[in-house]
Amino acid sequence: MYSAPVEDISHALRHVAGLQEAMDQGETGELSPDLLEAILAEAARFAEERIAPLSASGDREGTRLEGGKVTTPKGWRELYREWIDGGWNSLTGPEAHGGQGLPMSLAVAAAEMWNSASMSFAIGPTLTTGAVEALESHGSDELKQRYLEKLVSGEWMGTMNLTEPQAGSDLSALKTRAEPVGDGTYRIFGQKIYITYGEHDFTDNIVHLVLARLPDAPAGVKGISLFLVPKMLVEADGSLGRRNDVICAGLEHKLGLHGSPTCTMIYGDGSAEGEAPGAIGWLIGEENRGLACMFTMMNNARLLVGIQGVGIAEAATQKALRFAHERRQGRSTRLARDNSEAGGAMTPIAEHPDVTRMLLTMKALTAACRAIAYACGHAGDRAKATAGDPTASKAWAERASLLTPVAKAFSTDIGVEVASLGVQVHGGMGYVEETGAAQLLRDARIAPIYEGTNGIQAIDLVTRKIGLSEGAAFENYMLELRAVVETVETKNDPSFGQTAEMLDHALSDLSSATAFLRNALDKGDMETALAGATPYLRLFGLTAGGVYLAKSALAADPEGQRTALARFMAENLLAETNALCAQVRQGAASLAAARIAIGLEA
Repeated sequence: MYSAPVEDISHALRHVAGLQEAMDQGETGELSPDLLEAILAEAARFAEERIAPLSASGDREGTRLEGGKVTTPKGWRELYREWIDGGWNSLTGPEAHGGQGLPMSLAVAAAEMWNSASMSFAIGPTLTTGAVEALESHGSDELKQRYLEKLVSGEWMGTMNLTEPQAGSDLSALKTRAEPVGDGTYRIFGQKIYITYGEHDFTDNIVHLVLARLPDAPAGVKGISLFLVPKMLVEADGSLGRRNDVICAGLEHKLGLHGSPTCTMIYGDGSAEGEAPGAIGWLIGEENRGLACMFTMMNNARLLVGIQGVGIAEAATQKALRFAHERRQGRSTRLARDNSEAGGAMTPIAEHPDVTRMLLTMKALTAACRAIAYACGHAGDRAKATAGDPTASKAWAERASLLTPVAKAFSTDIGVEVASLGVQVHGGMGYVEETGAAQLLRDARIAPIYEGTNGIQAIDLVTRKIGLSEGAAFENYMLELRAVVETVETKNDPSFGQTAEMLDHALSDLSSATAFLRNALDKGDMETALAGATPYLRLFGLTAGGVYLAKSALAADPEGQRTALARFMAENLLAETNALCAQVRQGAASLAAARIAIGLEA
């Protein structure tokens, strides 16, 4: 059973991401260390006692679609009501609309616990959080007044409608259309697929944010607008009126996330009796500027998807650790040497070096991703907190932009990697559903795909983010990382082993790869830059994660566990950075030459 690692979460938030400093400087409103610990402890209790017990049954039962209505697994609707009654949906919501206005980094930490307990349950509120931010940033006062309070509280949920059968990653191919009525509303016609929680029984209303084209819109992504389309129309007094012309036409049968309804949504098929066809919607932001509005929601969602990877990795690590300490097989050579009286008794498999290595790899990578995700959330918080200082606010906003693709892609890749290792630790028991290890791997596998595939995140990092402010955003981040390494060197603690040396090599690899890619982009050699994007993102994630583990150990480590973990990652996992740097610098030519091997022209 899942046990929330509250101490590790609090330590990473306060001493690695930087929340303690922000609290000391009065940048977090009413959030104090005592309140922080109380919130984390209560979130842990709810995740352990209420969410986690329904995860396996939700996976087995799944969701059902009958007559256009979706039924979620037994107990989930009641669980959601308890969740919003506890105020969890409103953590970061604007105070003017009933929210608590707490830091995003705290909400990210809580989301880790929700996702460890059940990723299928946690993903629904994730989209509502993004809808709140998009509406708050770009919606009209009238739309905010009508919808924000109910979305912030969680009484209504939100969705994001981008993908269509012919338009996945390339949104320029969108065909959903919006026709102006003349009274400030629009009629929406089209089909959207893969819509998470597009229909469900949690709430009486669902607020869909839908990308569509106006009749005179220019071609491509510059001709996309964003619309708010409610499932139920809202009357002037705030009460619910008639059903809008939007239906769920089907549910996907998926590898994982069985408790989460993934819907095909049809807008404007004429299903609203006695009314003109077309789902009624309202414009958010400006016409033909919808993608910019949606990116507000998507960037929020990308960080929260990244934390899904962390949550799954934590759950998989805990499950593997428990099993490895209980399962006895073979005889440990170390125990045989140190305790001859034990004879031929079998020992826990955790004692065997190969299993020890897998467990430490899982634990180190999980902690590294946690730190990156929390640091990303904290950077966004600091950008808002320093709004009165344009220079500081810009710097923090660029830090958040730099880390967002890494937080999303590296963390979700690691979620899959760690969940897979978890199955391996369990052996044959991991391959059957009884232990739950397989469910974690099945659930984890979607996260590198949705909210922008990890390949797209890598492209974003290379082509847009490392060049922010002419490269100053990246260089300032490197200075911060190098300062941590210098502190490890100065400390000269033998328990760190070769940590400082390996971290220094990793930073050099990251610096070299960055310079190479920026030079390729400056020369217009986009193919070379794109060929190296994915290995570069992993190089970035491993390096930053390794440094963050060292920073964690430096902050407070009375038992030496964090130091030992930082050393393990540095001396065992960071050897990969040199190979990744070589792949970035040398891989493009062989990639181009090998195209013929997969049926492409040379």
